[in-house]
Amino acid sequence: MECQASFNNTIVTVTDVRGRVISWSSAGTCGFNGTRRGTPFAAQTAAGNAIRTVVDQGMQRTEVMIKGPGLGRDAALRAIRRSGILLSFIL
Repeated sequence: MECQASFNNTIVTVTDVRGRVISWSSAGTCGFNGTRRGTPFAAQTAAGNAIRTVVDQGMQRTEVMIKGPGLGRDAALRAIRRSGILLSFIL
């Protein structure tokens, strides 16, 4: 799982072991416009949307890679931890 947090947007990508994309979401696709895309709440919403589909498919454990200086870094990580998925590694 990868979270790219910039000052303008947050993109969360969920991949399998081989690196193929299973699910993704961003603050922009969740309906946030303009400067609101860079907020922690938008990042939390984007992470929740990306994770919801893989949890329904049975994903139980993940490794998280966080990139970027944006405000959504911590909020996205909190949303991932609340989803019930075990975090084995955080980069």
